[in-house]
Formats: sequence, structure tokens, C-alpha cells
Amino acid sequence: MNIREMTIDDYDDIIAMFRETPGITFREADSRDATRRYLERNPGLSFVTTVNEHVVGCVMCGHDGRRGYLQHLVVKPEHRRHGIGKALVRACINSLKQIGIYKTHIFVFKSNSPADAFWANNGWMLRDEINMYSYNTSSNENA
Repeated sequence: MNIREMTIDDYDDIIAMFRETPGITFREADSRDATRRYLERNPGLSFVTTVNEHVVGCVMCGHDGRRGYLQHLVVKPEHRRHGIGKALVRACINSLKQIGIYKTHIFVFKSNSPADAFWANNGWMLRDEINMYSYNTSSNENA
């Protein structure tokens, strides 16, 4: 297992994992151009795991200057329960800490019970005192 920084060259492998993983939604915001901008805006914060040169896990991470945000933690089913997800999250948390960001959030669909179990079992606190609202300026509901 090797963890390294995600690059745009990993895009096709990552998107294939997104599409194959229940609970992960592929949106217009996950386009190659949008992903490139995200990685450029947040250098050194997103990671992939490779086994024999093949991407088997990924996590995208960014920040707003105050808080970190994780998106799309995905590990291929046949590689789960080997610590890959934990290692990817730890890489993000450590990278955020190096730039002075100590609190990180992740948004999980309520219907994604495997993800809920992962985060709860790894020390993350479920927040029930806040509501999340979204505003979409695109005519595309899948933006």
C-alpha cells in the first residue's frame, strides 16, 4: 500500500471508483476541470492509495482558511478493512494541521449507513444541532 498526493492524472481511476460506490454521488462539480481547480486550490491535501500501481482508494480535502473539509473518501470494496480509509483520513488531517487548521468536517448522505459507521467508529462526532442549506445558481440540479 502506498499513499501519495492525488493529481489530475488520477482522475479517470477516481471517477470510476465514485461511479461504482453506493453512497457517492457524481455531479457536475466532479468534472475534470472542477477537480483540477480543486486540487490546484488545495495543494498537498488530497490523496490516493495505490496497490501495485493501481488506485484503490482516494480522499479529497480542502479548506476555507478556518476549517478543513473532506469529500469523497472511497476505498474499493475488496481493499476495505485494511486501514486504507483511516490512513487516507490521517494524511488529510496531518496536512491540514501543518497549515494551522485543526477542525475538519465531512458531509455524509443520511442514506449512507456504511459511511456513518466508518466516521462514528473513528472518533468523528455526528452533528445534529446544525442544518445544512444549499443554493444553486445553475439550472442544472446536479451541479
